[in-house]
Amino acid sequence: MSLASTLVDKLRLPAMQAPMFLISGPDMVVNACRAGIIGSFPTQNARTPEILDEWLSQITKRLASEQITSPWAVNLITHPTYVRGKEDFEIILKYKPPIVITALGSPAALVEQVHNYGGIVLADVINPSYAKKAAAAKVDGLVLVSAGAGGHTGYLSPFVFVQEIRKWWQGLLVLGGGIGTGEAVLATQAMGADIAYLGTRFIPTHESLCQTEYKQMVVDSNSNDIVISDAITGVKANWLRQSLANGGYDPDNMPVTGKIDFASASGAENKRWKDIWAAGQGVDSSTAIQAISEIVETLSSEYQRSLANLLERKKPCTQPAKKGVLI
Repeated sequence: MSLASTLVDKLRLPAMQAPMFLISGPDMVVNACRAGIIGSFPTQNARTPEILDEWLSQITKRLASEQITSPWAVNLITHPTYVRGKEDFEIILKYKPPIVITALGSPAALVEQVHNYGGIVLADVINPSYAKKAAAAKVDGLVLVSAGAGGHTGYLSPFVFVQEIRKWWQGLLVLGGGIGTGEAVLATQAMGADIAYLGTRFIPTHESLCQTEYKQMVVDSNSNDIVISDAITGVKANWLRQSLANGGYDPDNMPVTGKIDFASASGAENKRWKDIWAAGQGVDSSTAIQAISEIVETLSSEYQRSLANLLERKKPCTQPAKKGVLI
């Protein structure tokens, strides 16, 4: 059985709650897994290594006590400016999460050590060049971040991205970018990916770490309220228009590219993040602040309904074709 099949068989829905800066924490991870999808969080959300250690301990114990089998993941920035990278990774090795997702840098230095304890490594990539570098580092799967993703975003259409990668990569493929419904999760599989990567859909949840005002802004927004800019972090990212204005920017005239610097990424008090909030183009999928369990229930119902409709459309036509009419 392939790695993709092994993972998907453990899930209620082929979906992962994507790791989100200052949003994902232990409650989100545990409740996502409890609902039957993959839960995850970025290590920098824990403001110190000591807090990260406590979070990983808490997640491990809570899942074990409830005998929850859905896999979970930690996301580690591997960019050279993230000064806590080595220390965070040592803590990861202590708790052995089933999945480690690398972002904004090479996964090469950690693949073997994660494999040694039985974990798998997924690399977050935004184009085929980065995907090939990650594959060369012997990762187990690729997370394709396509156009429309919240926060750190890609620029390729998901149709194009998956098509190009599947020409040479037969391993696990996770796809993100504007996915917020069960129909979109099914479409992810139809395109050739294995698991959908959903972030924005889980911002307005009770388990989210962010401010109530942030959650409500997501609920109140649609795709017209999303602005792409590399001025804030130095990498292309999607931001809520009103939050940029609240942070003192003109959303229609953003500054030139900012400097890539994750040295202070763990500082939740950083002024940049007080008012400036990320969200993807699928923001319109959220209509209320809900529990993760409610959202997964909705996504699952949408997925099953969409699948049934698709199978109904594919039933063979039993009526003879009329001249000049396409069936």
